[in-house]
Amino acid sequence: MNCFPSFFRKKEDSHTRNTPEIDEEISNIQNVKVKLFTYKELKAVTDDFCESNKIGEGGFGSVYKGRLKGGKIAAIKVLSAESRQGVREFLTEINVISEIEHENLVKLYGCCLQNSQRILVYNYLENNSLAQTLLGANRSNIQFNWQTRYRICIGVGKGLAFLHEEVRPYIVHRDIKASNILLDRDLTPKISDFGLAKLIPDNATHVSTRVAGTLGYLAPEYAIGGRLTRKADIYSFGVLVVEIVSGRCNTNTRLPPEEQYLLERTWELYERKELVGLVDTSLNGDFDAEEACRFLKIGLLCTQDNPKRRPSMSTIVKMLTGEMGVDEKNIAKPALISDFMDLKVRGPPRSSGTENTSYNVTSSSDTRENSTLSLGASTFGTLTVSPVYDQSL
Repeated sequence: MNCFPSFFRKKEDSHTRNTPEIDEEISNIQNVKVKLFTYKELKAVTDDFCESNKIGEGGFGSVYKGRLKGGKIAAIKVLSAESRQGVREFLTEINVISEIEHENLVKLYGCCLQNSQRILVYNYLENNSLAQTLLGANRSNIQFNWQTRYRICIGVGKGLAFLHEEVRPYIVHRDIKASNILLDRDLTPKISDFGLAKLIPDNATHVSTRVAGTLGYLAPEYAIGGRLTRKADIYSFGVLVVEIVSGRCNTNTRLPPEEQYLLERTWELYERKELVGLVDTSLNGDFDAEEACRFLKIGLLCTQDNPKRRPSMSTIVKMLTGEMGVDEKNIAKPALISDFMDLKVRGPPRSSGTENTSYNVTSSSDTRENSTLSLGASTFGTLTVSPVYDQSL
């Protein structure tokens, strides 16, 4: 039986042809410090991309488990021709992640780029993503006790602090969310999917760019005006922390109206001094209530409407570990998704412009990774996004 995925083609389709600029970028891939695999090699280590070796699937394509020469187990991410991750994003991911290494970032072993085939080879992480194991409808058998959640929040925080403050030029991930936090055998979190990442030099206060990311995690100043800074990642991280503590997705329209939006619920309980009521009931009361409430307050600090009120990632890590206290005087009402309910997500009018006026927004309630730009009122309501131009840095 042939297990070879149907989306591979021997010749490039007309709609996948690259621009001269992208062809030049592809030619520079030889300078990247990762192994360049041939398609034949990856076909062999996955038993011809057989279904039994498939460990994940989404709008981007499929992920297969394979054993490389030398014995390393790898996760082989095969992007489909219809993937929302195009060649430019594919190359961005390679260029960003190949140059850096940290305990809380995925490790890129190599890649393959032949004709329309785009494949990334990562270290294999045994326990999938937070979206599937902690927040998914069918939770795994992993026991996410309080100490595990504590370590996951701090680990992701340290990974982001590294990207924001130790790397030059610094890196804004742009898509921090539960499905992009993978877990290894010991449940150590690894930030993944750097296809939307931006490198921003120290002398730049921000970059105006196309809006890309996941609705529900998007900072308002970025979602509305395309103004990207590190504070956009910090907003997303705040949402993620609240999700981890509560054990639920940031939006769930199956709940009663007053409980559908997690950040809004967090603010209500904070005002009533009842934050402990948000902690995941599956913990059965076995958690440090003071610590859990501190994490939720940090989540609120990270999601302040005014970006200047959001702490830096290194400060956030110190707050999470208890090395620094949480200044509640700085906590005001966060930017809530309900504030955007009457706005509409839409791209700019068609013009002679380039892809820099395009949009890439997915719904955080859809863990299949293949949500489209059209989001009806039954999901989140709608959001107006102003057209801005991408300054590739």
